[in-house]
Amino acid sequence: MRRLRRLVHLVLLCPFSKGLQGRLPGLRVKYVLLVWLGIFVGSWMVYVHYSSYSELCRGHVCQVVICDQYRKGIISGSVCQDLCELQKVEWRTCLSSSPGQQVYSGLWQNKEVTIKCGIEEALNSKAWPDAVLRRELVLFEKPTRGTSIKEFQEMILGFLKRPGQTQSVLCQPRGVHQGVLLCLPFGPKCQANLGDLPSLPTLVDQILLMADFNKDSRVSLAEAKSVWALLQRNEFLLLLSLQEKEHASRLLGYCGDLYLTEGVPHGSWHGAVLLPALRPLLPSVLHRALQQWFGPAWPWRAKIAIGLLEFVEELFHGSYGTFYMCETTLANVGYTATYDFKMADLQQVAPEATVRRFLQGRHCEQSSDCIYGRDCRAPCDRLMRQCKGDLIQPNLAKVCELLRDYLLPGAPADLREELGKQLRTCTTLSGLASQVEAHHSLVLSHLKTLLWREISNTNYS
Repeated sequence: MRRLRRLVHLVLLCPFSKGLQGRLPGLRVKYVLLVWLGIFVGSWMVYVHYSSYSELCRGHVCQVVICDQYRKGIISGSVCQDLCELQKVEWRTCLSSSPGQQVYSGLWQNKEVTIKCGIEEALNSKAWPDAVLRRELVLFEKPTRGTSIKEFQEMILGFLKRPGQTQSVLCQPRGVHQGVLLCLPFGPKCQANLGDLPSLPTLVDQILLMADFNKDSRVSLAEAKSVWALLQRNEFLLLLSLQEKEHASRLLGYCGDLYLTEGVPHGSWHGAVLLPALRPLLPSVLHRALQQWFGPAWPWRAKIAIGLLEFVEELFHGSYGTFYMCETTLANVGYTATYDFKMADLQQVAPEATVRRFLQGRHCEQSSDCIYGRDCRAPCDRLMRQCKGDLIQPNLAKVCELLRDYLLPGAPADLREELGKQLRTCTTLSGLASQVEAHHSLVLSHLKTLLWREISNTNYS
């Protein structure tokens, strides 16, 4: 104990030799002030962390609501029994970035999984009874008792292709000096419909097959209500649409509108582990430094980048249409233990039909008024003062802009010049996103070939 007190005394009160203290008495005071300032800042960050955690992380509420409705027979699903009766779904780390979308890492059937569940913004302790009632009456109100399987099939098909309802929009400043507003679709009316595609009946059959989780060749009312609620979740519909794609997470099971996917991929941007409130405070230089210090070795980054480029190909004219990446950041770039790319978050991927419907005819004064998500931009017709439906910048150009900061630092000297040249060419891809198919494919092919040639004869391939 005496040694501990002496150590504290040395650290806080005796940072300098006595001779130096005599000559510079002010330094000791400054040192003590700095130490206590550090303690204060650290305490504040701990407080912010836990207050933010309690606001963002409400998985226990989600589980209580879901299991309450399962026991009442309102919903069902392949995970319900393990979640609510056998307690075999283990909730681990909270990964939520918004209170309305609960995300946790977990364990189910000895597999690492990601647990996702929507939760009402008003679901707090005071609104608890009303919020649960609202959830029962609104989220699981369809289909109603007496609906035939054919009628339910037509309901799903109509939902997937219909030109959705008017969406609520949240606009907030993107920066103090830019004076630009960021418009984000939100709320229950923000639904990702796919448009009128000939392949939709196949997707409907897949949805009905998934609804019959117990394989009894019939879809019960509880099964139908669960699947209908899941379809209102933007990411769930995208997961179904991209199930055949290599770089999207696989859907493993569901209960009501709670669903499980493959385990959370490793993040390529270590700033993603910071609190959402603190991320904008970090300068871009620090973002890049974090990536270089803590990210994978360059050859592994090249392999991840090849996977990201392949994902861009998968989004372009797939079985269920074209999809746009509307928030292109390293926080969404994930990878497996073998450094194969996995899209960490599909929330910011949107079907072409949804983006076009949101933007087409929207009032605007300039192009910055025509934004879906964070970076899906359309031109503004200043004569008509309306947004057009086609996007200015294709997925590939945004991804290449991301890859410049991701690949150029640490790249082999003999590759850096050619890689930089190709990435610059790629980032300048312009024109309407629907009209750059040939050039888009050529540039993408050149980039993949260049990266693959560099790592193909090494252990990293």
